Amino acid sequence: MSTDAASIAPDRPVGLTFASFQALGLDVGLAMARTARDAGCSSFWTAETVGTEAFATLGAVAAGVGGLDLGTGVLALQLRTPQVAAMGAATLQALAPDREVLLGVGISSPVVVGRWHGAEYGTRPVAQVREFLELTAACLSGEPVTYDGEFYSANRFRLGVRLHGPRPQLVLGALNQRMLRLAGELADGVLLNYLPASAVPWCVEQVRAGEQFAQREPGSCRIHAYVHVGVCDPDRARPSGRKDLFSYAVVDAYARAFERAGFEDEIAALRAAHAAGDREAAIAAVSDRMVDAIDICGDAAHVATAVQEYRDAGVESPVIMPMPWGEDRVATVEATIDAVTG
Repeated sequence: MSTDAASIAPDRPVGLTFASFQALGLDVGLAMARTARDAGCSSFWTAETVGTEAFATLGAVAAGVGGLDLGTGVLALQLRTPQVAAMGAATLQALAPDREVLLGVGISSPVVVGRWHGAEYGTRPVAQVREFLELTAACLSGEPVTYDGEFYSANRFRLGVRLHGPRPQLVLGALNQRMLRLAGELADGVLLNYLPASAVPWCVEQVRAGEQFAQREPGSCRIHAYVHVGVCDPDRARPSGRKDLFSYAVVDAYARAFERAGFEDEIAALRAAHAAGDREAAIAAVSDRMVDAIDICGDAAHVATAVQEYRDAGVESPVIMPMPWGEDRVATVEATIDAVTG
């Protein structure tokens, strides 16, 4: 494996997310963070659902690995107030004052927010996200904040973590038009996920339209994307890919994004079977074409080419999400990092 950290040009950053292999344990996550750093990756991201808590995980990476920007991709925003999210991100920034902290938030799903965590998902996601971004940005300013919104409020809150250098950046996980445009209006970055490279240009157009509406400089909102790749046998990986995509396609927002990306027939068949209670048929409705376009598995050259396709489509900062579907899951993650950075 390459250990030349200069092998990746600084203007062509690539990150690694722990989201797809959290089940392998935090020790593996830290080991892969070191591997990614030594290979030249610039950032380490983590998701948060029912596994490791995001800020604690990234704090361990900051303290035990170092040399990596730190991103949450994404936090379900209903589970923290904007004030607590700002405190968590500022704590990470204090731990790693020379690195970027990317506070990625999103509306998540009714299953994660409601069924698993017992919180209220809400019926007006765009309005709630707008307030969350506005208040979090104000809290991160370090100035006293009073805010009276429909979803969130603050009365002279002032962040007690004193930051003397960079401040955390706000990144919005977004799939569809209104949320993508909101990212362009208010966020420092957008995090795309579960989309083929062919769907990226339309997403970028929406983000830039939001920037224009808010009279921001073009490019103010950086385009990040989770790129799902794995160095492993694609034929053996497809059953896992089908189950993976099924689990997201049953969520309305993801279904709309999949349909727009050209998988209308798959989504129609999947949701009809799911509504009829036939889970096996719903999973089977996810075609090889759909799996191969989104959960991309193959040899090292195929994986490296796939990441480049996302760059060519408009992704400024690809974050590889290794699909750990080889016979040796840790070795698969390592091989995937090597394919992208070597």
